[in-house]
Amino acid sequence: MAAALLTASSVLMCPHGGSVSIIPGNVRVLAGGDPLALTSGAYPISGCPFQIPVGTGSVPHPCVTVKWLMGNHGSTVGGGQTLSAASVGVCLAADQAPQGPVTVVFAQPRVTGH
Repeated sequence: MAAALLTASSVLMCPHGGSVSIIPGNVRVLAGGDPLALTSGAYPISGCPFQIPVGTGSVPHPCVTVKWLMGNHGSTVGGGQTLSAASVGVCLAADQAPQGPVTVVFAQPRVTGH
């Protein structure tokens, strides 16, 4: 099923409320004036407040990046898979521990892919 493609101005969050920046890895193909996001892009996360319990306290263990597990098989840019609101990504901590799924808050509505 087709879903809205992600672009550099889409809004993504980690499961704890951290903000995902989109560095798309593509500057040539646009949707709504913004570069399409690709699985090969960079997706750093800032502002994640997640902490893990240690003894009687806790230690910061924030999400720092997104690893995409599934992009769009039917739409590519320069050989790289595009991303859509239906794509599957997991947020990772600095030690590469999975922290939960990325949430797509907003994706441009005009161009879809699957």
